[in-house]
Amino acid sequence: MAKQTITTREKDYSQWYLDIVKEADLSDYSPVRGCMVIKPVGYAIWEMIQQELDRRIKATGHVNAYFPLFIPVSFLTKEAQHVEGFAPEVAVVTHHRLESDGKGGLVPAAPLDEPLVVRPTSEAIIGDSFSRWVQSWRDLPLLINQWANVVRWEMRTRPFLRTAEFLWQEGHTAHATHDEAEEETLKILHEVYGDFLENVMAIPVFKGQKTEKEKFAGALRTYAIEAMMQDGKALQAGTSHNLGQNFAKAFEIKFQGQNQNEIEYAWTTSWGVSTRLIGALIMAHSDDDGLVLPPRLAPIQAVIVPIYKTDEEKAATLAAADQLKAAIGERARVKIDSRDNLTPGFKFNEWEVKGIPVRIEIGPRDVANQTVVLGRRDRPGKEGKRFVSWAELPDVLPALLEEIQAALYDRAKAFRDAHVTDVANYDELTAAVETGFARAWWAGSREDEDKIQLELKATIRCIPLEQDQPGGEGVCVFTGQPATLQVLFARSY
Repeated sequence: MAKQTITTREKDYSQWYLDIVKEADLSDYSPVRGCMVIKPVGYAIWEMIQQELDRRIKATGHVNAYFPLFIPVSFLTKEAQHVEGFAPEVAVVTHHRLESDGKGGLVPAAPLDEPLVVRPTSEAIIGDSFSRWVQSWRDLPLLINQWANVVRWEMRTRPFLRTAEFLWQEGHTAHATHDEAEEETLKILHEVYGDFLENVMAIPVFKGQKTEKEKFAGALRTYAIEAMMQDGKALQAGTSHNLGQNFAKAFEIKFQGQNQNEIEYAWTTSWGVSTRLIGALIMAHSDDDGLVLPPRLAPIQAVIVPIYKTDEEKAATLAAADQLKAAIGERARVKIDSRDNLTPGFKFNEWEVKGIPVRIEIGPRDVANQTVVLGRRDRPGKEGKRFVSWAELPDVLPALLEEIQAALYDRAKAFRDAHVTDVANYDELTAAVETGFARAWWAGSREDEDKIQLELKATIRCIPLEQDQPGGEGVCVFTGQPATLQVLFARSY
């Protein structure tokens, strides 16, 4: 059985993660170092993420477009902080043709007039387009999103969490004022990313502002959602950046204001989430038996497994399965596993490893009694099983899926809350980041953050927008100076 090859979380959390990716059939290794092949099971989850996010993005007034994969090097150098932040990770194309080396191999030929960067993020190339699209205040706000891939030349990779190439969406907008850009940045954080993580992925998040040390290169302010994984580490699950006028000035995104005599620079934003959300999904909910999928995100919400021995039993159970699936209709995403070459036990195990929220078992006795057995993935064994009549199933199944969705969120939140420790001094901070998040008063400098990161391998994940003690005052955990803000420290992926 597949689960026998899954290392337990207690024994080796890192290997457990890799085993889940493999046994749930989410991805495969690529011949290109640092890249991965996303297999159909993994890609189906990404498609669900896309659909749910795309709906939210469009509901807030944005439209989709697409921009080039290649960016002239000169574009990247226009915003100094931006190029400094991404320079170590960029892949560069220098030639446009291959020629034979006369020995059976190929060598690059025909150097480009200007090298091209393979997109690490698109502020530069989109800023160039915005400079042509924005002429008047009437052209604003400009609200654009794209679904794309990016390349960041990572040396230490892990499937979904950190790869050289990954899939994502990136939103880019231009506004007439700072306040409009700030409203946009926070709207995405709350109404799109926060809502999606908590209500679809069933992952509770902290929403907050990044420190100057941790913010996006070239941004005025960066906001993020931070989630806790089952090993107590943080995962940055999405970011939203108020870019101020930095990129507008670099790329000449200007417009004629309502006062016809004034030419103003736009205020821009950018924001994105990526396939690392699949990594978050694995580490927030899965167990030692395999993947666990929240029903709202599961491509298959319930699988019907017919059980039979004879041809007569097969015909009856398959007919009943078809009848039940038709009765459920659009109320749940249901699959019938009618494969003849596998035993019911093997199928049970496979769907458990792949995290399908509900298993529906039907055999000859169930056909005779017009009942089925429902098994919950989030509660393995007898605890999660119940008998349901055929007549009840179309109503019971959707309600059960919602019950599982809520239970997964509640379980993840209870775990997170139990692993957030309020700390008052450096010794307490040192101990707290071993097991989870540390909430501390902060009045330190960037240099102080560097020291803590060097000594504890922990960083300030965010300054929560909802302070635990709003308006309060305390003593900085590192400097001992008076402080008015609390921050969250954690080790992270």
